[in-house]
Amino acid sequence: MVERLVYILMRNTPMSRIMMLFALVVLPAALLRAQEEKAAQKPDANIEAGKSTLSILEQTARWTKLFNGKDLTGWTGDTEGYIAKDGNLVCKAGGKNLYTAKEYSDFAFSFEFKLEESGNNGIGIRVPMGGHASGSGMEIQILDHNGSKYSGEADMGGGKTRKLSWLKPWQYHGSIYGIVPSKTGYLKPVGEWNSETIIAIEDHIMVILNGAVIVDTFLDDVTPVDGGVHPGMKNKKGHISLAGHSDHVEFRNLSVADYSPSPTSPDSETDNTPPDGFSAMFNGRDLTGWKGLAHKNANDRRALTGDALATAQATADTVMNDHWSVVEGILTYDGKGQSLCTAKDYGDFEFYCDWKIPPGADSGIYLRGTPQVQIWDPWDPRVKPGADPPANAEEWVRQYANGRNLGSGGLWNNKRWRNAPTTLADRKPGEWNTFLIRMVGDKVTIWLNGKLIVNRVALENYWDKTGTIPLVRADQIELQHHGSELFFRNLYIRELPY
Repeated sequence: MVERLVYILMRNTPMSRIMMLFALVVLPAALLRAQEEKAAQKPDANIEAGKSTLSILEQTARWTKLFNGKDLTGWTGDTEGYIAKDGNLVCKAGGKNLYTAKEYSDFAFSFEFKLEESGNNGIGIRVPMGGHASGSGMEIQILDHNGSKYSGEADMGGGKTRKLSWLKPWQYHGSIYGIVPSKTGYLKPVGEWNSETIIAIEDHIMVILNGAVIVDTFLDDVTPVDGGVHPGMKNKKGHISLAGHSDHVEFRNLSVADYSPSPTSPDSETDNTPPDGFSAMFNGRDLTGWKGLAHKNANDRRALTGDALATAQATADTVMNDHWSVVEGILTYDGKGQSLCTAKDYGDFEFYCDWKIPPGADSGIYLRGTPQVQIWDPWDPRVKPGADPPANAEEWVRQYANGRNLGSGGLWNNKRWRNAPTTLADRKPGEWNTFLIRMVGDKVTIWLNGKLIVNRVALENYWDKTGTIPLVRADQIELQHHGSELFFRNLYIRELPY
């Protein structure tokens, strides 16, 4: 329509008026299209993911400097190939492998780096002392992959050429060398400082470059893209190293945050006061930070929006307030309502929880809205009133066919992976028990009263009967209603970056 109008005007209007009308008609239309195009642009998903992860790091990380800016204290290996200069750690031409004196298992490593044209280095993680980063550990590439050394031109015929890169996708900056390729487009030009954070928690590896997530992978699910053998993928701990490749590369602001598993019980002087690095989920006074269960089925709950969600949540909160209360600093349930849910969603985390049940009681803890870490009385044989207790081991097993006798802490609803605890660690009904639950991806590790009873077992998606849909990456934690009185205290959480 606009184009037709412009054609008519140009045929019948002096040039001065054409220009005026162009400003009045065509330019506003062009501006409108530009605004519509801008509105249609989606935010960069990698940047948005980076913001979320870095936000958790900001709240939870306890950073320790790895470089003092003056010398190589705390480092070993090729200490002749690196120097401290102007507050920077510089890999000289010819520099090789430099290692932290200390080993690390689960950690976040933050640093800045500056490359020269075609510059090459690497960050080794979980590397044994003296080992090669990409062979005996894992190497995160530090590389000017746009450098002339790695590119050339191909003759396409007819006088045309095409620029080529000699690098494989798993060799580009930020890739886990030979194992997982990175996303590109976030490396700053040669001579500028880049910021990078490498996160290694259990099998979850993330690389964040200049605020964008360029690697996000779970090693248990990975087949190396180069088709090679990488034993370092299985390392549980090792050194952080600078894998010098004889090029001049500069580093600064090198810091590490330890995310190794916490002690099996919280070090807190008073009830409902979180230990260092943790946040209290329950304040010991009221239900602040908690909400009622808006829908028993998590999929149906997540589908609720707008007024429907508001109405369902308001009804659930009323039920919550009728049946959950705080009595002398203890979160108390009368057994007659519904489950209690965190108001906040959680992704990866460590979670402390003290719980107590009366004889014969049954409960559990839903992780990301998914059942469940089981809580129940292992000494309740579930015999009919007036019946004799089990007479022998076979009869005992028969009456405990549901696994109740094995104790609390198992992933009860698992069908494919183990659903029972490895050992009975419960204290008698009426006594306090302590969970430490660690969840990374879909893997769950549980200590009950200081004993390891579940070791990195996948929690299956109960709400997906096809067995093909993975767990959501973040959702609420729930204290399960199962028709019996329940008591909780000292609920603390440390979010892990994800």
